[in-house]
Amino acid sequence: MELTFKVPANLILAVLLVVGLSGCQSLSGTDARPELMGTGDLGLIVERATGSVLVINTTRHEVLGRIEGLGDLSHASVVYSRDARYGFVFGRDGGLTKVDLLTRSVVARVIQSGNSIGGAISQNGRYVAVSNYEPGGVKVFDSQTLELVADVPAIFTSGDGEQGQSKTVGLVDAPGNLFVFSLFEAGEIWTLDMSNDTAEITRFQAGKSPYDALITPDGRYYIAGLFGEDGLSLLDLWNPDQGVTEILGNYGRGEQQLPVYKMPHLEGWAIADGRAFVPAVGHHQVLVADMNDWSLTDRIPVQGQPVFVMASPDNRRIWVSFAHPQNDVIQVIDSQSREIIRTLEPGEAVLHMEFAPRGEEVWVSARDSNRVTVYNTRTLEPVAQISAEKPSGIFFTSRAHALGL
Repeated sequence: MELTFKVPANLILAVLLVVGLSGCQSLSGTDARPELMGTGDLGLIVERATGSVLVINTTRHEVLGRIEGLGDLSHASVVYSRDARYGFVFGRDGGLTKVDLLTRSVVARVIQSGNSIGGAISQNGRYVAVSNYEPGGVKVFDSQTLELVADVPAIFTSGDGEQGQSKTVGLVDAPGNLFVFSLFEAGEIWTLDMSNDTAEITRFQAGKSPYDALITPDGRYYIAGLFGEDGLSLLDLWNPDQGVTEILGNYGRGEQQLPVYKMPHLEGWAIADGRAFVPAVGHHQVLVADMNDWSLTDRIPVQGQPVFVMASPDNRRIWVSFAHPQNDVIQVIDSQSREIIRTLEPGEAVLHMEFAPRGEEVWVSARDSNRVTVYNTRTLEPVAQISAEKPSGIFFTSRAHALGL
């Protein structure tokens, strides 16, 4: 005899729900996809001794992962794609590496020279340029594929008529899809125009031995520091026909220059209260210039040879790091009184500082202490520490939307 049963509809539904839920739990337990997140509060910390970078979340003070295999990062810097997902890491060994911050992986890598010293990304995000020591010059790459677009050797003619090839330094991006850089041996400043997808060069005579440079946040003034003389060379990119002019000349007149253990960096320069604050070469001073006429208005004594002189985003305070042997402190200067208000001790061999995009915190790397310390910029007190292997440069993705960084 055949038996039949009628199962209530609500029981069938309950069984289906249980099976469905158990299936969802199984999927979630095996899903290896990374956490969904934006890139606006991410960044990279360079670990110079191990050829790696840490991917960090600035809001949570958290390390998300490590990307390895980036070569010699003893003097490394980073720029970002327009969407702030990809970082372009410039290594000292000539390596240019494109990394993905979300998947924490290497996307592409090329060895484009024997010795490089940093780079920049164009205003429209299409081109990445690298500044090279060996051979001297600038190479430009497609930011999507890292294919070579332009090769610009820094060939110059010396005063005695001989040709040479110069180291290039101080490479920045500028409005109009320009790249601007300086030639150390040649004492020149060049602009490289990529606006029509062709590399058009314009040359300007500058001061003796430019070693680094900066560009003002509005993209108007390109300023090169000079190792061979007191002063700086200024190029007005709005009025390039005026050529290069000298500013802050003879700031060390009558003073004996001190040994230079590490060249100052000008990229992270400070502008506050209508004044520019820049490190002096060979002197334990921060120079203050009136930006209306670029005249020297003050010289602030500091405890050592300044390397980075950076303003917090609100321009209220100036943060100064130093060269060896006094490189274990940061001095904080009030931009109005121009007095030192605090000396901080983040650790041994302080190398770099980076402000949170809206300025509430600053991250400071201490190479020989293997840590990064995060300070509250209002209280000047530490709020977090992050372990890292010989950390140096710190680069947040907010740089993707700023000129010259």
